[in-house]
Order: sequence, then structure tokens, then C-alpha cells
Amino acid sequence: MRFLALTLLLAASGIAAGQSATPASPVWQMQQSGTTAGLRGIDSVDGTVAWASGTGGTVLRTIDGGAHWTQCATPDAAKDGATLDFRGVQAWDATTAIVMASGPGEKSRLYKTIDGCKTWELIFKNPDKDGFWDAFHFQSFKFEKRQLYSGWLLGDPVRGQFSLFNSEDRGRRWIRQTNKGLSVETGTQSAFAASNSSLFADSGFVYFGTGGAKGAFVYSVVEIEVCLDGSDDDVDKEGRKDKWIHQPVLFGESNNSTGVFSIGVRHDTGNAPGFSNRYKAFVAVGGDYTKPNESAGSAAWSADSGQHWTASTTPPHGFRSAVQWSESLRLWITVGTNGSDISRDDGKTWQPIDDGNWNALSLPFVVGPNGRIARLNPAALASAK
Repeated sequence: MRFLALTLLLAASGIAAGQSATPASPVWQMQQSGTTAGLRGIDSVDGTVAWASGTGGTVLRTIDGGAHWTQCATPDAAKDGATLDFRGVQAWDATTAIVMASGPGEKSRLYKTIDGCKTWELIFKNPDKDGFWDAFHFQSFKFEKRQLYSGWLLGDPVRGQFSLFNSEDRGRRWIRQTNKGLSVETGTQSAFAASNSSLFADSGFVYFGTGGAKGAFVYSVVEIEVCLDGSDDDVDKEGRKDKWIHQPVLFGESNNSTGVFSIGVRHDTGNAPGFSNRYKAFVAVGGDYTKPNESAGSAAWSADSGQHWTASTTPPHGFRSAVQWSESLRLWITVGTNGSDISRDDGKTWQPIDDGNWNALSLPFVVGPNGRIARLNPAALASAK
């Protein structure tokens, strides 16, 4: 969605009286990014190797846990690369990564590097002149003893359906998903290009969050099958027929600036991979990006794999654009333009931990406007209990 080009004017942190104060020592330890770009893409490979991306064709990389961030070559620098806004990045190691540019029409693109960002290859350009890409995600999983690689790419609706593409060859070829379950009334719904986390995919299951005048929803694919005769309208070019459903998330007011901006999941490690009941908890965050200090309607949780959603009893202290579960700390962290919060009860209640200006999260890193990058200080969270 296009809204994120504007600059938000933030007021005070808006932490309500009676809520716990922020920890005495900083939760986020600031790092030197070497750029003033607005950063919305961040992907931590292992806490040591991480990639970040943002406005002005900016892509950054660290191989030492953030002690040093280096600026990568700009994709398509000889053409219009410096005008691109890279709102998503996914990396596999120190040499291989894909970045997603978000913009109108062909300004939405995917580039891939395999040489540590010295050079880039354009692997996909938006085929829709009225389209706008919001999020992408690659996953790998085993199915019937085979290792499968699947990529998903989400964009705003075009011709009455959410733009959703799938790749099974690591991004070389993308197949548009045409399905009645992805249909929307024109101008009433969209997705958000806030943190590259409005789309979630794992072990063949796919979820994405939306917002708009019709309300906030989480879409999910609940059935995947191969149609042999190809006679159904919902069969894609690969002969696959998916069943999509969407569930409402009660986030209060419904308008073009409100909705689900990010979805996170906590796995149930006791269950076998590849089954929906392996998800112990889902959390969705968002709200109204034009009201950064408005806490009402900024988070919800689900205990049944996203089939039903309940608003948080004590929500985060403002609009939130990214959320993630920390297995090592056994808590959720969510960030937004007026700070960050944690939850120790799967999103039912939240506690503020800082009042910084953040956009996206990939633990232990967080990024924001004006080149802001920081690393989580786990010891500081002990004082927030």
C-alpha cells in the first residue's frame, strides 16, 4: 500500500498512567548504519549475518552482528535503482539475498544477489501497471521426503483480486494465483508495505493480513489440491486449486489507514512439522498509522491457527507495524513509530519497553527511519518484568 511514503509527526510516547515504565537500561542498543535512508527491510540470518534495506535504493549488510554495516551496490544503479524503495529483504547467508522494491507498477521488483551484494539480477518485475507490492516470503520444507522451496509475493488488489504470486523454483518463475477467495470490492481493501511481515508462509501454509474501509482481515489458504481436468475457474496455471478464506480481526475503526500490518507465529515444537496444529499461537498487530499513539485496536491474538481472533485486553501503547516471537526469551516483541512492547501471554496483554521510532523487526535487530538500526539487549528486559 502506498501510504508509507509520508513522514509521521510523532507526539509523546503516549504510555498510559499505570502501565509499567520502560526498563532502566536501553532495550535497543543503537548501531551505526552509515545511511540516512528510511529502513523498512531487515532480515537476520543468525544474529551475526543480517541484511537491511530501504529508500533510495539502499541495501545494507553486516557479517559481525552489527558492529559494522556496509552499504551494498545499488540494484540497477545505472538506470533507476536510486529511486527504488526496498521495503523487504530476505537472506539465506552472507552472500545470497533477495530484495523487494515497493512502488507503483514496474517500480515493484525483486532483485537477487549471490555474491554478497556486489552485483544484482532482476528476477521479477510487477506485470500490473496499477499494482503495488507489499510483502514477500520464501520458505523451504520437506514433504514426502522431498525438499521443497516455495516463494510467495503479495500485492494490493488488481482487477478485483489481491495480487498473489507463487514460485517453486527459488524465484525464477512466478505464477499468479487466481481464486475467488482472493476477490475484494474495488477500493475497500489493501495490504500494507510496512515491514515485509504482513505475509507469513510456513510448511505450505500461507497467511496475510489486510485492512481498509471494509475492516481488517487475515487471509489463509486452507486446502491445496491438484485439479486433473483443469475445468475449475480457480485452477492456476500449474493445475493447482487452492481454497482461500478470510477471518475478521476486530481492530476498531475501519478506514484506508487501518488494519493488520504484521502477523507472527509461535510454533508448538511438540508437534510434527507440516500440520496446522503445530502453531501454538498467532499474533496480529497494526492499528491506524495516522494515529501513532492510539493504542486501541493495535493487536489481536488467535489460539486456533488464525481461525478466530480476539483483541488484546491490554494492547501495545500505539500503532504497531511488526511483531515477532522470541523463542530464547519466551516472549513476543512488537514495534512501531512510537516505541515497542512485549507480551508474555501470547498477545493477550502488552507492556511498553521503549518509545523509539521503529518500522521493522527481525530479531535481534530493529530498523526505522533516518537509518536507525539497533540490536536487542536481552538483559534490559529483565527489569521490565
